[in-house]
Parts: sequence; C-alpha cells; structure tokens
Amino acid sequence: MLGVPPPYARRRSPDPAEDPVRAFPLVGAATLLVTLAAAPARAAAAAPDIAAAPDIAVANVKAHLNELQSIATANGGNRAHGRPGFLASVTYVKNLLDAAGFTTQQQSFTYGGATGYNLIADWPGGDTADTLMIGSHLDSVTAGPGINDNGSGSAANLEVALTVARSGFHPARHLRFGWWGAEEQGLRGSTAYVNSLSSGQRAAITGYLNFDMVASPNPGYFLYDGDDSDHTGSGPGPAGSAEIEQTLAAYFTSIGVPTRGTDFDGRSDYGPFIANGIPAGGIFSGAEGRKTAAQVELWGGTAAAFDACYHRSCDTSANINDTALDRNSDAIAATVWALAERGGTPPGGTEVWQDTFETATGWTTNAAGTDTATTGRWERGDPAATSSGVATQLGTASSGTFDLVTGASAGSSAGANDVDGGTTTVRSPAITLPSGTLTLSFAWYLAHLDNATSADYLRVSVVTGAGTTTVFSQSGAASDRAAAWQTATVNLSPYAGQSIRLQVEAADAATASLVEAAVDDITITRG
Repeated sequence: MLGVPPPYARRRSPDPAEDPVRAFPLVGAATLLVTLAAAPARAAAAAPDIAAAPDIAVANVKAHLNELQSIATANGGNRAHGRPGFLASVTYVKNLLDAAGFTTQQQSFTYGGATGYNLIADWPGGDTADTLMIGSHLDSVTAGPGINDNGSGSAANLEVALTVARSGFHPARHLRFGWWGAEEQGLRGSTAYVNSLSSGQRAAITGYLNFDMVASPNPGYFLYDGDDSDHTGSGPGPAGSAEIEQTLAAYFTSIGVPTRGTDFDGRSDYGPFIANGIPAGGIFSGAEGRKTAAQVELWGGTAAAFDACYHRSCDTSANINDTALDRNSDAIAATVWALAERGGTPPGGTEVWQDTFETATGWTTNAAGTDTATTGRWERGDPAATSSGVATQLGTASSGTFDLVTGASAGSSAGANDVDGGTTTVRSPAITLPSGTLTLSFAWYLAHLDNATSADYLRVSVVTGAGTTTVFSQSGAASDRAAAWQTATVNLSPYAGQSIRLQVEAADAATASLVEAAVDDITITRG
C-alpha cells in the first residue's frame, strides 16, 4: 500500500480544518475508524447469493507467499520496482496462470528510469463488454520483501484465479485479473494500464475489486466505503461501488465477522479506476495505523499497529495472520463468484436456436477455404477416448452420443488424429437472431500436452456480412492440459436482428503439438 495518496486522490473538502484526518496523510487509512468503532456493520441486505463459491485453501495461498519470500531473499531482500525480484515475481505468477489456461499479457511501462511491468490475465469466456476485474499490486518497497504489503493480496488473488480454472467456472461476466507494478511509487502501474485503454475498453470494465494488505498480523476487517455511509473523507465511489461493498459485507456477515468502512483515500490501485468512473471496492486489514481499544474489542488483537512491519524489512512470511488471510481469501472468492454470475440469461429465457449434434444440421468444414490442418480436422462424430498420460480426447460427448470434435477416431496412438499442420474450422448454417437480449452458451474443451504453445488455440467466432469476430478464445500453453468439459457463455445481443453463422476453429499453430478440441450443446437464448 502506498504511503502517501497520489495527487488525484478524491477529497470531499480541500480544507484540512474541515477534514482533520486527511490533514495527516502519513497516518494509516485504518486510523480513520477511531471514531467509527461503534458504527453498525456494513449493509448486506441487497447482496446476491454467495453460497456457490468454493473454499480457498489457505495453505495454497501461503505456498505462494513462501515463493515470493524466496524470490525476495534471492534478489537483495525485496521485490521492488526496477529490481530483479519484481520481474521474478511477475514470472512466477505468469507461469502458473499460463499453465492454468489464462490468456496473459505482460505490459511494460517506464518510471524513474526503470522498466516496470503489469501482468494482465483474462479467463476465456463471459461477456467482455461486462468485465469484472480483480487486482492487487505485486511490488514491494525496497526496504523489505513485502509479504503482507502486498504479497498477501497478490497471493490471494492468484489462488482465486487458479481456483476459477480448476473449477471450470465460466460466469456470465468476463473475468480479468491484474497484478500491478510500481504501486509503491504512486500507483504507476495501474495508472499506466488504465491510461492505455480506449474509452470503450474502460467502459467495458464494469467493476474493479482491489486487494491490498489482507493478512495484517494485528488485523482489522475494513471494506472500502462504496456507498459513503460513513460520511468520511471522499464521497461515494462510482455507481456500482455500493453493490461491491454490500457483497463483501454479506460474506463476512455469513461467517460472523463484523466489518467497518475505510475511505477511498487514494492509497491503492483502485485510484485510477474510480477516477475514470469505474465502480470499485475491496478489503483492507490495516497498515501503520493503530488499532483502537474499541477495535480490539470488536476483532481481538492488541492496541498497537495493525502491521508494525509496514514498509520495513520485517515484512516477511512471518508477518502474516493466517486467520485473516484465510477469511479474506474466501471473501474474495465469494465476491468474485457472486458478482461474476450477474448479467447472465434471466430464468425463463426463451430458446432461439440449439444444436446438440445428435443429427446432422448442415455445419460446413473449411467454409472460407483457408484451413491448413492436415489431420484432426473438425467433424461431427462419436468420439473415441485417447490418452497420453493425460486424457486428450474424451470418449463421451457433453450430452448424447455425438459432438463436434477434432478427429473423432482414436487411431494407433494418442497423437494419430490430433490437430496437426495449422488451422481447422467448421461453420454453422445461417441463424436468424431476433431482437432482445441474446446469450450463446456451449460446452467445450481444449486438451494438449506440454509440447503445446500459446499459439495453439480453440476459438468461437460470429460470422456476418461485415466480417468474422472472435467471441471466445482459449489459448494453449507449454503444460499438460487434460480434456474436461466446461461451459462458456457469450453475450450475442450486439447481433440481435441479424443473420449470423457460428464458426469454431482449432489450431496447432507453432511447433508440432498434440492438440485436441471439442464443442457440444450450443444454445442461443433470449430473455
């Protein structure tokens, strides 16, 4: 967490006499709550159901923290901007996400004469015009390894992202994770990212969750005050921020942990998002501010600093409260699951078009005449199971007997009928879409061995008279990925009233990789 707010931190009053807490910017944001200890718990009545979120194993989160500690130890004791420990931290996170099936981008920027990096990770599927972003800064100060500030938020977000992949979660909203560089220099990485976006790309981010310091050794449980119910400091966050606060509050209410508000004071990476009208929220467990007697009664602990090692060399893997880390990691997952599921097809949506591939309905291979694959071309078939240490082709469709698959027969070996030599496509018959809110859903998998690369992929596109637009993409990676049916949803409302075709494409686009893919149960609904 940044020690001093950047220049654009929003302030309700510019007069320090009217805003006495703000007159002392080096005091921890948690100190704002000295007069709020008796305030009611955060409102939760309007929050969505959070029961579906999986438990986040705190042991896994701590394993990530131990890796970050080892990286700092091996690189001069820190993971700071412009230092080798930071780039090593980015590489650690990126490798895990690539292997899990995320599409990652390492964005560079320059500050203070040094190159900094942001890591952006997109989970395939969901409505990209309704993107929920989850972020945390990955850098430390130069004085120490930064394990609570902010290895804790970064590790928790990483494990939530990996749980998204392991569980096959494909919600209505698109999910994007970000790990920011140079936060400690004034939110430089997150600001560079937001500034790099077009106005349309910024508008597509419809919520931002920020997690900075979630395992303070003497913890509080603070939620960013999205609805300004505390009437302290800055006003409310952009429209939608109150819903984020309420959703977080609902989780803590469900586990019997009271929460209190903390102001949007500009000390963390939500700053450039709210400055651009993007709703935001998050959790904070306290920095250098002192826990009051009332807060000790509320949460336990001692009347001392929330984190006595804030921005110091002692912010190591020993500077973590396991209970706070566990609770907050689960709260992150609960909130991601709850908010990401919103925006899908309402109950009772009307089916517009469906294909389960149990009968031939007129799909055309290589419709554009540009396919280059020599084997493993798309076909409607009864798939045979293949395996090479991991399952690369499933012997059962998602439902029924038939699916669309890249080479249905098993052949003499696991790689006999996989995709080889380039791309293979298959295109649907024409589909006339009605007006209204339209949602495409389908079952899919992409499987490969560790000889695959990020150039290999499975894509679904919409073809119109104006051209072809990719609406779903899953990239390969240099790791084993077993075949497993998953579901994806895509917003087709921009194509309402048009005649379209759906195109499914798979590629072995780089080295000779073992790549298999399948699609089944394609449905378009209105509602």
